[in-house]
Amino acid sequence: MSQQPFLPFSKPTIDEATISAVGDVLRSGWITSGPKVQAFEAQLSEYFGGRPVRTFNSGTCTMEIALRIAGIGPGDEVITTPISWVATANVILEVGATPVFADIDPVTRNIDLAQVEAAITPRTKAIIPVYLAGLPLDMPMLYALANKYNLRIVEDAAQALGSSWDGERIGATGDFVSFSFQANKNITSSEGGCLVLNNAEEARLAEKYRLQGVTRTGFDGLDVDVLGGKFNMTDIAAAIGLGQFAHIEQITAHRQNLARHYFNCFGSDFEEKYGAQLPPADFENSNWHLFQLVLPERQDGLPARATFMEKMQALGVGIGYHYPPIHLLSLYRAQGFKEGMFPVAEKVGRLIVSLPMFTAMTEADVERSVAAVKAVLTAS
Repeated sequence: MSQQPFLPFSKPTIDEATISAVGDVLRSGWITSGPKVQAFEAQLSEYFGGRPVRTFNSGTCTMEIALRIAGIGPGDEVITTPISWVATANVILEVGATPVFADIDPVTRNIDLAQVEAAITPRTKAIIPVYLAGLPLDMPMLYALANKYNLRIVEDAAQALGSSWDGERIGATGDFVSFSFQANKNITSSEGGCLVLNNAEEARLAEKYRLQGVTRTGFDGLDVDVLGGKFNMTDIAAAIGLGQFAHIEQITAHRQNLARHYFNCFGSDFEEKYGAQLPPADFENSNWHLFQLVLPERQDGLPARATFMEKMQALGVGIGYHYPPIHLLSLYRAQGFKEGMFPVAEKVGRLIVSLPMFTAMTEADVERSVAAVKAVLTAS
């Protein structure tokens, strides 16, 4: 296996038509936000059933802006999961609110809604659920909870473009829904993101927040009435996004087929034989952004994940991990979080790995990845 070309954890696929479209933008003389951004937003809006959509330079500022539009700030609490990219919690701090974590479900690895309800206080104003690996939460339960306690929802659907719940696309309904187009996502714009909003008023406010709070009128009218930032998407990025988005259905179907092949190759006795935990075999709702395992603990005292990653790399297979528990990072420890507070998240965050999963992969690549996993776990 080690003599074959290295199999990376992730790799974007950009077709020649998209590369040509980027060249056209560069030659056009309009490379910042312009007609390509407008066209990308229009296609996204159509995909989400006509809801207003605004694009941004990341899938992080989208969540921060959603919180600002919702009026969330100092004195407010926002509940989220400890297993996510740290941006999910950082945006809560950015608006001056207090992050509150709730433990995760050991099977789905998403936030446990029963734990969320137990964490709600009179100061709770919003929930940021995360759809890890592209697998959504139970949407009716999530929104029933929001309605019961009058909470806003900012769906961190960074990994879930193309996912659905009960046949309905994530983003087509709900409150604020944030997506990422970062380089390793199913659909990329190199860097970028979008926010699905509820109405035209929220969309106008999002436009202000993404560009210094500016409102323009006429030839030279300019005013600023909110404190905004510099979060706009460029036409270069939008051209990439448009080229990628044209293939979203094929990309989602291909990734689902790769995931099916992963399960077939691991076999029904894998968990019992090797002690690792497979993800839920969901082929109705997930876009299979990631295929993740939770490793067994090692008996020799060595760190299970680091040792596994090192041995997989020696076999020519790249591994990612998503994610270490946010509450145990130094920034959050300084706010009083510590070991033992969210035991399921701590175990998963210590042992979870992401196997190769990207658009250009073949079934042979899956077979190679699985063979390497079994070889490493057998040797352990």
